[in-house]
Amino acid sequence: MKSVSISGSLRENVGKKDAKAQRVNGMVPCVLYGGKQQYQFVVPEEQFRKLLYTPEVRYAELTVGDRTCNAIVQATQFHPISDKLLHVDFLEVIDGKPITIDIPIKITGTSPGVLRGGKLAKKVRKLKVKGELKDIPENIMVDISNLEINDTFKIGNLGIDKIQFMESPNKIILSILTTRNVEASAENEG
Repeated sequence: MKSVSISGSLRENVGKKDAKAQRVNGMVPCVLYGGKQQYQFVVPEEQFRKLLYTPEVRYAELTVGDRTCNAIVQATQFHPISDKLLHVDFLEVIDGKPITIDIPIKITGTSPGVLRGGKLAKKVRKLKVKGELKDIPENIMVDISNLEINDTFKIGNLGIDKIQFMESPNKIILSILTTRNVEASAENEG
C-alpha cells in the first residue's frame, strides 16, 4: 500500500470556535488516536488531495509537531452543501497490531461469458479486510478469465494470505448475467 506524507501542527485551543477559525484559514481540524495519547491538530486542506480524493487506498505518514507515525483515515466529515472537508479522524497504526480497512476490487482478464453476450455485474466495489499494514494490498485482484454466463465469484474464491476478510465467504463479488441477446440466440439455435 502506498503512503502519503502529511504534516500538521498541534492545536493550542480546542473547540467549535477555534475549529471554525481554522477552517476559514484553509486548515482542517484532525484528531489522532489509537496510540498512547490522543492528539488534536490541524493540516492544510490541500495535503488531503492525494490521500482522500483518489480511488486507491493509502495510509498517511503523519508528522504532528515532533512526532511521526503511520496512520489510516478512520472517519471524515464533509459539509452537507459545499462538500468541503470539515474534519478527519486518524487511527495510529501500531506494528504487530492488525487494522481493519476497505480495499478496492480490481477486475482482470476477459470472461468467456461476457464475450458470448453476457453482462458483468459488479456487486461490491470494496471489501473490508483485517491484517497488518505491511500485509494489506493496494487492491484485490479478481480474475474473471474462466467465468461463463450465470457464474458468480464469491469472497471465498479469493486466496489471499495474511489478511482476513470481514464479510461472509459466500458474499457475491460479481456475476456474469444472461442478457436478452444471449436468450434470443439460444432460442434460435434450439
